[in-house]
Amino acid sequence: MDFLNAIKSTAAESPYTALLRAASLIPTSHYLFGFSLILIVYLYNFLEIHLLQDLFTGFSGQTVVLTFNPCSQVYRDVVSKCKTLHGRYLSTPWLCSPHLQTVFLYYFGNSPAVKYRRQIFMTSDGGTLALDWVTNAEVKQDDKNPLMIIVPGLTSDSNSAYINHLAFNMGKRGWNVVVSNHRGLGGVPITSDCFYNAGWTDDIRKVIEHLHCQYPEAPLFVVGTSIGANILVKYLGEEGVNAPIIGAAAICSTWDLLICDRFMNRGLVQRLYNKALAFGLKDYADSHAAVLSRLSNWEGVKKSRSVRDFDDSATRVLAKFETVDTYYRRCSATNFIEGVMVPLICVSSLDDPICTGEAIPWDECRLNPNVVLATTQHGGHLPFFEGLAANGIWWVRAVDEFFGALQSSPLSQRKKEVKINC
Repeated sequence: MDFLNAIKSTAAESPYTALLRAASLIPTSHYLFGFSLILIVYLYNFLEIHLLQDLFTGFSGQTVVLTFNPCSQVYRDVVSKCKTLHGRYLSTPWLCSPHLQTVFLYYFGNSPAVKYRRQIFMTSDGGTLALDWVTNAEVKQDDKNPLMIIVPGLTSDSNSAYINHLAFNMGKRGWNVVVSNHRGLGGVPITSDCFYNAGWTDDIRKVIEHLHCQYPEAPLFVVGTSIGANILVKYLGEEGVNAPIIGAAAICSTWDLLICDRFMNRGLVQRLYNKALAFGLKDYADSHAAVLSRLSNWEGVKKSRSVRDFDDSATRVLAKFETVDTYYRRCSATNFIEGVMVPLICVSSLDDPICTGEAIPWDECRLNPNVVLATTQHGGHLPFFEGLAANGIWWVRAVDEFFGALQSSPLSQRKKEVKINC
């Protein structure tokens, strides 16, 4: 009788109640395992981890893809001799994500110890720039050692880890290295009503001309990173054959500011980067509040939650652009590639979480025989760490090799043809 009652009770039970009863019989550990598995898969995709891809390829890395004009003398005489650019890039295994790499660079960086000697450079409008020289040797008037100028990223300066990696490496090679810090960075006050931006080439132009006149025998090379790369390419395009430098490198350039702006507002992780960059810009603004509060929309600056907000309240106002989009369109480096007349190596990562690969100007680079574009599948925004200990940066090695090959090529003679009134 009890058995029949149990059957009737079960038959009268709703499907949902039966489902809950069945679910309660499953051990809690099984639920925890399932939840953990789902979380791992989510984080694997969210952080764009590529450990399995690296594992399946035997940790051999991905081939570096070169884009260049078939008639390029730069490729034929220089890049063809660079093993690094014809090799493969494998990121540090425990940093197998563009986000892990980028965050590690900015918070840790494994930066080598570099000592600098500061030179204050005054511009014609009364602005102040800090030129930080690597103190491996004193630069003499008749010095014939190569001189490399570094143009940092958005709010970076000579203390940034990736700058130190590059400066240390080239200084160890025996080159003279100087970091041209942007206005208001590196602990220098703003002393005029002019500010730097992604298209502000006046400062690097004056610095290059000054160093060319000061050390006329020294071959000049320039490296720009991130926003600094955008500024460098724009400068090279504006100057054309008049740029008094032997060669240049643009690392992780923004290329198209408008495309990058759209990209930075697309997904959750990009919006997090956007807020982080905006925080850095607001910190920069707070350091120079006495000047910026007078010249910009200060209330808008303080409320900025993205780079675009800051650019709308400060950058475009200070640079006298009608709209933010106008500023982005006119200052994007892509517009100036055609005018580049010196050997230029460009390095970009397709998984760059800030300067998206969608902005890379493939066709423009291919049309200009002076430009060679090197793209990697991984690398993040500037880190490109390699080795188990993440002590090396791949693009630093690539730039070192490119400049070395360029210096010993016939293309290194072009500086003698450039005339600048000192």
